[in-house]
Amino acid sequence: MTAEPTTGKPRWLRRRLPTGPEYERIRSLIKDQGLATVCQEAMCPNQFECFGKGTATFMILGDRCSRNCRFCAVGHGPQGLPDPEEPRRVAEAVRSMGLSYCVITSVTRDDLADGGAGHFAATIRTLRAENPQLLIEVLIPDFQGDAEALATVLAAGPDVLNHNLETVERLYTTVRPEARYRRSLELLRQSKAIAPGVATKSGIMVGLGETTEELLQLFTDLRQTGCDILTIGQYLQPSRGHLEVIRFLRPEEFVALEQQALALGFGAVASAPFVRSSYQAETLYRRVRETAP
Repeated sequence: MTAEPTTGKPRWLRRRLPTGPEYERIRSLIKDQGLATVCQEAMCPNQFECFGKGTATFMILGDRCSRNCRFCAVGHGPQGLPDPEEPRRVAEAVRSMGLSYCVITSVTRDDLADGGAGHFAATIRTLRAENPQLLIEVLIPDFQGDAEALATVLAAGPDVLNHNLETVERLYTTVRPEARYRRSLELLRQSKAIAPGVATKSGIMVGLGETTEELLQLFTDLRQTGCDILTIGQYLQPSRGHLEVIRFLRPEEFVALEQQALALGFGAVASAPFVRSSYQAETLYRRVRETAP
């Protein structure tokens, strides 16, 4: 891979932030419902675009994580018990937004006995009761490898089970010291074993010092779990207290990575500097379903 100097963002990472009435409507709706979105908490570069199109990724189980990954802008620290009214508020927001596809994620809650799996399931069931035709994607933590917690989420019937690897195995101790690469792969493998009809998905960041060979190994490892969808985006340092960017990959390098991943058998891949795990989620899911045997 070629690299751009990390002194300042390269030209393809500079863009104007679109705003407008729809952006303000979604922002106000989320605030009025007392909800959190990963778009805002994680300082996603696509939040203006997505809000402007009437979409958002809802973050349940609070806005403070029990882990402290060195790439992530979400706050960390103690949390209270899950709010039993939160699933209803999410369903009301989804109805108000007129969504046909909804993404639900959460902070990691290692402090809860089930890691928050029951709350995920309650949110899915509440959304289904409100709109049986709604397509639901859940972006879940690793539940510390608890297969029963994973089964609880899958039993509620999501359409997509997303769990991000984030980076290559060698960098886990630096980037995700409280996570385990093989544990995350096993979660995705178990998802296919428990619910073969549920599409599985994972996302990664690049620019943290990984090599092309390591990325190709990661792609292969994911495919061996049966993973259907992959997202690849450029890591951007959220603050001086987070990991520095080692490399800015050029747009054509993202195209090459997408082609390599598709050649390994992924049903859908999104690979570009601003891609994040929920970006164009419905488009990727429908692409997989259209090509499924």
